[in-house]
Amino acid sequence: MDAAAIISILDATLRLSTPLLLACLAGLYSERAGVFDIGLEGKMLAAAFGAGAVAAVTGSAWLGLLAGIGVSVATALLQGAAAISLKGNQLIAGVAINMLAAGLCTFLGQQWFHQGGRTPALGPNGRFSTIDLPFAHELSGIPILGPIYAELISGHYILVYVAFIMVPVTAYVLYRTRFGLRLRAVGENPKAVDTAGISVNKLRYQAVIITGLLCGLAGAYFSIAQGSGFGNNMTAGKGFIALAALIFAKWKPLPAMFTCLLFGFLDAAQIRLQGARVFDIEVPVQAIQALPYVLTVVLLAGFIGKAVGPKAGGIPYTKER
Repeated sequence: MDAAAIISILDATLRLSTPLLLACLAGLYSERAGVFDIGLEGKMLAAAFGAGAVAAVTGSAWLGLLAGIGVSVATALLQGAAAISLKGNQLIAGVAINMLAAGLCTFLGQQWFHQGGRTPALGPNGRFSTIDLPFAHELSGIPILGPIYAELISGHYILVYVAFIMVPVTAYVLYRTRFGLRLRAVGENPKAVDTAGISVNKLRYQAVIITGLLCGLAGAYFSIAQGSGFGNNMTAGKGFIALAALIFAKWKPLPAMFTCLLFGFLDAAQIRLQGARVFDIEVPVQAIQALPYVLTVVLLAGFIGKAVGPKAGGIPYTKER
């Protein structure tokens, strides 16, 4: 495999890991606050539909992005109301969000656009274009470093850069700010936080809103950056892989980034390996496509050791009187 092929796979790795990373960081905030979030998939799908629908109607990618974020935050607040205010089972609330988003997006898409649940294809202004960093063209002729800068680092959508910038931002917020300290504390010992006069529910709602914001970016990436409109089930289980990556990374931002890059690399590799032959036998396409999901199960089952999440995760908090 030559250098160009390697750079091509790594370039695809960055693009494919972006929605995983955004969703993984989204889940990191809510779960660090003690809200177990299996509804990442549903929020991403709802955001993808909102972004694709508004971008198709207005012809503006930015309005589509705002719509995707708004839909995702609203969906996150609905889940938060069920899990935090109403003290419902957080697992069931997340599953309900996933089912609601899957059904409602297809229904609204069919009713509004009459294209089988899809939105119309977006024009050039309706989706984000790639960004060429300064001097990318001039430096592309330099051996090794030139192609890395011009093709691997430069030439991505703005949401790709936002996703990777959010890793140090999240690490700073969680470990260097008062808000982050309180957020981690409410996920470990909400009673102590409440005793200190800090509202547990308020902190959890703030975490849920941040989760909705990041899932909105992840969902919008599918429909108005990587894709050109919304398609049925276009997130294709990426929310569940992001949740698996979060557990694999043991709820830490930097390991979460590397885990998402690993899954993105596997996804990029399976695209390139389609049609590969082993001992002169062509490997079925379905087997190659299943590779990232199979490895997800293998990694979670045998290589991460004991992953202990926040102690109050998944447990509704009831204030003692």
